[in-house]
Amino acid sequence: MGRMRSFVRVLLGLALVFAGTSHLTFARQDFRAQVPEFVPLDEDATVLASGVVEISLGAALVLARKRRRLVGSVAALFFTAIFPGNLSQWVNRRDAFGLDTDGKRIGRLFGQPLLIAAALWSTRGSRR
Repeated sequence: MGRMRSFVRVLLGLALVFAGTSHLTFARQDFRAQVPEFVPLDEDATVLASGVVEISLGAALVLARKRRRLVGSVAALFFTAIFPGNLSQWVNRRDAFGLDTDGKRIGRLFGQPLLIAAALWSTRGSRR
């Protein structure tokens, strides 16, 4: 079970690093479609800041040893905090990332709880 947790943790970390890098480069415009109107920062600044956070969290998930549980909790909180962006994309019917129908956009909402669960599960283990 420990190897599976490590595999999921590293996979999630690498996915976060990739997503964060895409915030800063090729998918920047698509990520702007997810910024809710109530966010007080400029859309682009929000996308850039969240990209930096994702890269940092991803690297921490891959590299953390002693503080793994803390990093998993912070990643789960991050996934919770960005959920309104996914809701905003669905409610405002914004096309991005190939999510060009209400069905696709609402389907994505169900992925967020899986990311939260993966962050928590992969950073927990038996206490010895």
